Parts: sequence; C-alpha cells; structure tokens
Amino acid sequence: MFAKKPTLHGDRVTLRPVGPDDVPGLIELTSDPEVGRLTGSHGAPNDAAAAQWYATRGDHADRLDLAICDAETGEYAGEIVINELDEDNLSCNLRIALVGSRAYGKGYGTEAIRLTIAHVFATTPLHRISLGVYAFNERAVHVYRKVGFVEEGRLRDALRWDGQWYDEIVMSVLRTD
Repeated sequence: MFAKKPTLHGDRVTLRPVGPDDVPGLIELTSDPEVGRLTGSHGAPNDAAAAQWYATRGDHADRLDLAICDAETGEYAGEIVINELDEDNLSCNLRIALVGSRAYGKGYGTEAIRLTIAHVFATTPLHRISLGVYAFNERAVHVYRKVGFVEEGRLRDALRWDGQWYDEIVMSVLRTD
C-alpha cells in the first residue's frame, strides 16, 4: 500500500522518505531524555541500529516513514510514521516524534500530521488512522485534537516512568471526519 514513498511539501515542513543521511537526526531524537519520556521509550539509542533502521525503511510497503524537515533549511526536525497497517480493516497507526526543544512550538508537528493524513486518505483506501499518546503530553493531545483526532478511550497505567504510572489516550481520525 505504501510502495511509493512520497515527498510532501508544506509551508513549514517538507516530508520526505527517511534514509541514511537522516541517521544523525534520528540519533539526536532518540538521545533526548525528554523525547524518550514523551514517547515512553526506555531503551538507550544505538547508532548501528539507527543506521540499519533508516537504511531499510524504503523496503517496506506496509509502512511509510518520513523525515520531517524544515521547509527552508532542509534540517531534520523529526519523523512521522504510518505503521501497523491492517488492510482487512482499512486502518493504520500514526506516530510522530520531533527532535526536541529546537523543533517544538514551530508548527512542524501540526503541519506534518495534516500533510500525512491528507496523503493517506487521498492515495489509499484506508478509513481509520489511530494513535496513542500519554496523558501527560498535553501539547501533543492539543495538536491531535486540532487536526481532527477524537479521543476513543484510555489504557490505564500503560506507562511506568520513573516509578509513576501514566495513562495512554487512544485517539483516531476517520476518513469520514
């Protein structure tokens, strides 16, 4: 379904297929403790694994991995991914991560999500895009609602971080929304 990996252009961001040149940005992203907390990622970054990961994303027709780049400078600002494709139920998952404070508050995430949703619904038969976000990530919850995601429920105590439990909010957007 995602054999062709597009480049999508917005006012603030360009979304393009990830590749080996993006590995330093991915390492910056996965090394940031705040990004780790927001994504619930407990593991330590591994440079070799990051290089292998980004080198092989284009080989997978069941997912779409795009680098979020500043539209003016081309600088890597994060990634947005469509994965967990369920062709029988015409649904998939969306995840996004920005490199940290240098990318926050600039509208990159909002525009990247809008571009990606528009692309998915315009070029595939998919009906539903879902995601999970931890309840403490109020900035992300606000953005997801702004772009049309609707809260469906909560997974109670889904994340244990620094000895505390946090809920995961499940959200989705439908083609008919």
